[in-house]
Amino acid sequence: MPVTDLDLLIATAKASGDIARRFVVDRPKVWDKGGGAGPVTEADLAVNELMAHELQRARPDYGWLSEETEDDMGRLATRRQFVVDPIDGTRAFIEGSQDWAHALAVLEDGEVMAAVVYLPMRDYLYAAQKGDGATLNGNPIEVSQKNDLDGATVLSNKASFADKFWADQTPPAGIERKFRSSLAYRMALTAQGRFDVMMTLRPSWEWDIAAGALIVTEAGGEVTDQTGAPLRFNNPHPQVNGVVAGSPVTRLLRAAFAASTVETPSPNA
Repeated sequence: MPVTDLDLLIATAKASGDIARRFVVDRPKVWDKGGGAGPVTEADLAVNELMAHELQRARPDYGWLSEETEDDMGRLATRRQFVVDPIDGTRAFIEGSQDWAHALAVLEDGEVMAAVVYLPMRDYLYAAQKGDGATLNGNPIEVSQKNDLDGATVLSNKASFADKFWADQTPPAGIERKFRSSLAYRMALTAQGRFDVMMTLRPSWEWDIAAGALIVTEAGGEVTDQTGAPLRFNNPHPQVNGVVAGSPVTRLLRAAFAASTVETPSPNA
């Protein structure tokens, strides 16, 4: 049995990938969750079942938070918790893209202590343990050192680039928007230094971002909500106020936001 929490997350992520890849071949059934929550597939549920079994069996005293499990508020009374997204980027999974991920994290007292983001179709395994740095397939990674907006690459959805969200009624000149469906993968790519910043101005579920948050910080980056406040996890309502993460240019990007945004971007953050 894996000894450390990180070992456990890695083993579970790889086992989850084995299950999910089978559904890629078999074309899973798809349902709509309703209420604007988006789609869910047989694969999401099968991976969730595997994760719950493996992780809770190994650490029965840890709380549990998953996108595909009804929230048990008993997690608030535990010191440590698992936070998982069985398939982050379900729409990409349904469409046959390779850019979906398993996201797994362990929290302790509101902080992420161990994290994995695994892309089974690409065999990319991003991992981090607090204080030990971040890796991709075992090799150290670090964020870019970009410190000005001119030429900065920003992973974000189109809605976050609407003029109303920016102080000058337009995004800063010179930045280039890119997109990936999975928030966890966006954060991992930023940790790897392939892009300078990832951002979403939409309230963000903890299961989408907890793993990526540690991977970015252990890669030397900065992770905050859209106001610049540090992220805290295991909240009673498990969302945070958007995310801005990456290289030193994140501070300049946040400074360009409008002082107040009444609305937040709509789905596909």
